[in-house]
Amino acid sequence: MNSVLVASNRGPVSFTVSDDGELTMKRGGGGLVSGLSGVVRKDGVLWVCAALSDGDRSAVRLAPGGRIDQAGYDTGPLRMLDIPPATFHRAYNSVANSTLWFVNHLLYDIPNSPNFGTRFEREWESYRDYNGAFALALAEEAGHGARVMVQDYHLTLTPAMLRAERPDLRIAHFSHTPWAPPEYFSLLPDEVAGEVLEGILGADHAGFLTDRWAQAFMDCCEALLGAEADRAGRSVTYEGRTTRIGVHSLGVDGEALWERACEPDVESHMAALREQVGDRRLIVRIDRTELSKNIVRGLISYREFLDAHPEWHGKVVHLAFAYPSRHDLPEYREYTASVQRRAQEIEDEYATEDWDPLILNVNDDYPRSLAAYRMADVLLVNPIRDGMNLVAKEGPILSPRCALVLSREAGAAAELGPHALLVNPYDISGTAAALHQALVMPEDERRMRRDKLHAAATALPPQKWLAAQLDALAEI
Repeated sequence: MNSVLVASNRGPVSFTVSDDGELTMKRGGGGLVSGLSGVVRKDGVLWVCAALSDGDRSAVRLAPGGRIDQAGYDTGPLRMLDIPPATFHRAYNSVANSTLWFVNHLLYDIPNSPNFGTRFEREWESYRDYNGAFALALAEEAGHGARVMVQDYHLTLTPAMLRAERPDLRIAHFSHTPWAPPEYFSLLPDEVAGEVLEGILGADHAGFLTDRWAQAFMDCCEALLGAEADRAGRSVTYEGRTTRIGVHSLGVDGEALWERACEPDVESHMAALREQVGDRRLIVRIDRTELSKNIVRGLISYREFLDAHPEWHGKVVHLAFAYPSRHDLPEYREYTASVQRRAQEIEDEYATEDWDPLILNVNDDYPRSLAAYRMADVLLVNPIRDGMNLVAKEGPILSPRCALVLSREAGAAAELGPHALLVNPYDISGTAAALHQALVMPEDERRMRRDKLHAAATALPPQKWLAAQLDALAEI
C-alpha cells in the first residue's frame, strides 16, 4: 500500500500504438506533468491518472491492475485508469474543458453561451462517474492514513468522494487554474456549482497558485454555499468540517531545465534557428493554441509594433510556437485556424525576399522550444487569464538576456511582475509598445531584470511545492 499518492487526469507518460500493435512510450505533455514528473518519481510517489488514448488503453490492458510500472515500463509507480471512452469524452471535453475551464478563465461569450439543459445533465453525470473512478482507485491503493494529492479542475469531486470511502486519509486538492469570482462562477447551475465547491471542501487542504485565486474560492464558498470563510486564517468551514486553504506558487527546477536545454538535440535546433534568422533580435512565444493564451491578440500586437516602428523591419523576428490543443473541440480548431490566418497576414504585408518577420510553428517540439528560450531577447506571455504560466518562468532561466512582456492576468505576475513589463492582455497598443520597450531596453537593465526573474522563477521548484503541501497534510 502507498503512503503518498498523486491523482491527475494526465499522467507522466503516454503511449502510441503502431499498425503492428507495438507500443511506444513518451513523456507526457502539459505544465502540470512538467512540474511534477521528476519529483514524484524521485520520491516513489504513486501517480494515478487516466488513459487518454488508444495507446494508453492498450498499455493498461497489458498491465496488472493498470499498474504500468509492473508491466516492464520504466515509469516509476504509476496506475492508469481505463475509463470508458464515451464517459471520458463527456467528462473531459464537455465538462472539464468546455465548462469548468471556461468558467474559471472567464472565456464565455455571454450573450450566446453557456446553455445548460438535458444534454449537460448527461455530461455532468459522466463527470461524476469519472471522478468516482479516481476515488475508487485511490481508495484501493492508499495505505492507512496515507496522504493523497488530487490535482486540478478535472477532479473537483474526487476529494469528497474519496473521503466517503476512506475517512482515514489526509486529502489535498490543488487548483492549477485561476478561480472565478462568485458572480461568474454562478453561471454554473446551482447544483453543479455546489457540487464542485463541496467536492473540493471534502479535502483537508485546498491549494491555489496565488492568493488572488484562493480568495476567489473562499468568496464562492461564502456566497454560494453559505460557508464560513476565515480569510485571515485561510480556512473554510462548512457543515462542521474545516478545510485549510493554502497558497503554493509553483516554480521551476532551474538546474534540471538548464541541463535538459544543453543536450545535443537542443543545440542542433539552436543552430538551425540561428541559420534561419541570422543575427536578428528574437521575440519568442511558446504556447498551446488554447483560448486563454491570447495568441491572436499577441500577433495583432506584433503587427501593430511593425507598423509603428519601421526601423525594426529586417532586424527582428517573432518566433511563435503555437502547438494545437484540444482539437476535439470546435472552438479550439477555429482558434488554431485564426492564429494561422493572422500569421499569414503579417507575412503577406511585411515579408521581403531576405526577411521573414514571423516564423509560426504548430508542431509540438520540446527541444526546439528550449532552443527558442535560450535565444530569446524578448519573451511574450500575454494570457487573458492563467493560473500561473510556467513559460514566463522557464524563459528567463534559459535566456541570459530575456526581457519578459507579461500579462497582468497571469498568476505569475504576482511574483514576476516587478521585474517584467506588465501589460493589459486586451490592450493591443499597450502590448505593442511593451514589445518595443523590451527590444530597446538598456543592456544593464535587461540583465538586472532577467537575474531577478531567474531568482523568482526558481524560488519554489516542484520539490518545495510538493513538500509544502505534504507538510500541510502532515500537520492535520
